[in-house]
Amino acid sequence: MKSITLYILVSAVVSYAIRVIPLTLFRKPIKSRFIRSFLYYVPYVTIAVMTFPAILEATSNPLAGLCALLVGIGLSFIGKSMFTVACASCGCVLLMEWILTLL
Repeated sequence: MKSITLYILVSAVVSYAIRVIPLTLFRKPIKSRFIRSFLYYVPYVTIAVMTFPAILEATSNPLAGLCALLVGIGLSFIGKSMFTVACASCGCVLLMEWILTLL
């Protein structure tokens, strides 16, 4: 029981420190265009890095995930809504899984 409490305490301290340290170190506005641009794109890159492997590994065949990824990229590139992209990607996985089981 003590170890669980210790784990929770350590994770709380680390989570708090991650949020507080930048506030205490950087009090002035960041003027560097490079650093501001870098910090602007960090959330998008983080989501992409976490999502991309899950797209390929969530299906029984990575080829079905890859096809769904390409369909999603194509539809989002031409400006379709997120709901349309999600439905089309799910349909693509369903179709590809069905086709690959027939082969």
